[in-house]
Amino acid sequence: MRTLITNGTVLSSTGATPADVLVDGDTIAAVAAPGFFTSGTDQRPDEVFDAVFDATGKYVMPGGIDAHTHMEMPFGGTFSADTFETGTRAAAWGGTTTIIDFAVQPKGGSLLSTLDSWHEKADGDCAIDYGFHMIVSDVNDTTLKEMDSCVEAGVSSFKMFMAYPGVFYSTDGEILRAMDKAAEIGGTIAMHAENGIAIDQLVAKALADGKTEPHQHGLTRPPELEGEATSRAITLAGVTGAPLYIVHLSAAQALSAVAEARDTGQNVFAETCPQYLYLSIEDLAAPDFEGAKYVASPPLREKHHQPDLWRGLRTNDLSVVSTDHCPFCFKDQKELGRGDFTKIPNGMPGVEHRIDLLHQGVVAGEISLARWVEACATTPARMFGLYPRKGVIAPGADADIVIYDPAAHQTISAETHHMAVDYSAYEGMSLTGRCETVFSRGSVVVDRGTYLGSAGHGRFLARDLCQYLN
Repeated sequence: MRTLITNGTVLSSTGATPADVLVDGDTIAAVAAPGFFTSGTDQRPDEVFDAVFDATGKYVMPGGIDAHTHMEMPFGGTFSADTFETGTRAAAWGGTTTIIDFAVQPKGGSLLSTLDSWHEKADGDCAIDYGFHMIVSDVNDTTLKEMDSCVEAGVSSFKMFMAYPGVFYSTDGEILRAMDKAAEIGGTIAMHAENGIAIDQLVAKALADGKTEPHQHGLTRPPELEGEATSRAITLAGVTGAPLYIVHLSAAQALSAVAEARDTGQNVFAETCPQYLYLSIEDLAAPDFEGAKYVASPPLREKHHQPDLWRGLRTNDLSVVSTDHCPFCFKDQKELGRGDFTKIPNGMPGVEHRIDLLHQGVVAGEISLARWVEACATTPARMFGLYPRKGVIAPGADADIVIYDPAAHQTISAETHHMAVDYSAYEGMSLTGRCETVFSRGSVVVDRGTYLGSAGHGRFLARDLCQYLN
């Protein structure tokens, strides 16, 4: 099938250019000046091509890559509300055409059996393409050997936790061993950097003092402990030579540590998430237990951190914007923590609105169009071994394309979103811009408010190594 997208402005990590895009089957066949593909013929475009999309006044951008999602993730005796089917469908509505989810190694389990389990969850259910990171929660000789096999299987990044003692937590020695292995095989260590040992002491004190409301989640995980852990992770990575990717960075202290490391040429990268750009610890203090909707780790910070995060996006000290999409319904799931904030499942929904939310930064002048595309698509493709197949509008790339209307207006609401969760973290927020048409490998999955995708269209992506290493 040959599809022509005409009269649009093609966005890339280098800027914006008026151009037409020709799609042939699954891939982009050519990008050329407006009118090039219809010049020299008296036939109408719809007589030459199987489908024609007029993108006048619209952006034509690469499909988004959300490099941090948790579909069907077990946590605290329950599971995140979105399945791979519902979560990837919601992602498609928001212009995301690839997710990278996290396979969770249980204590005592192997990496390869974990990978098999996550393949079973996702295979045949995804509306868009997907890959996996591997959560390493049990560092031992077998696990370290299996990291080689994971890379060979296209899983080249390994998440570790300096938080959650007794669940996911790894000691500095265990982290050092895994980083040594990652440096040997070219894998990237993705780090949840919070000082879990210190946090547990603050949590115990709060509970002993009878402080049980959701707001305490933020107060017992102060930004200083994120900054300390980030610095420590950077030091360990420097000793071993391992590439380090700090996930869901929320605090100015952590950003300062990342910026310093990058200034010295160390292979240190970081992502932030929309919730840290737009929400704050004030939301955690919402009355009538409403603050539980905003419980995630790291927690929402005071608003004064937000200008630093926007600056980090402009300077590339924050390279990627992901969502950490890990939704739990307010009713029956978040409510498990009434009377004890430590029992509130950690996580927030967001996979559907990432591209739109970050576009507000373009509207406000915080970032350029090029940085918007970089942070949403091109950089995650390069960071996680998917470029140039993904993340770019170029000949030979997969035809993952979004026609984006920058002048459209919408209001976020749980009543209209497509995620399988009963609330929105951004309820009532007015946005400028909306995804009009979304292509996944040449197939239209969303068009002008109609979902045309299907479970099983998405394919597993075996990823190469990070393409930013020195």
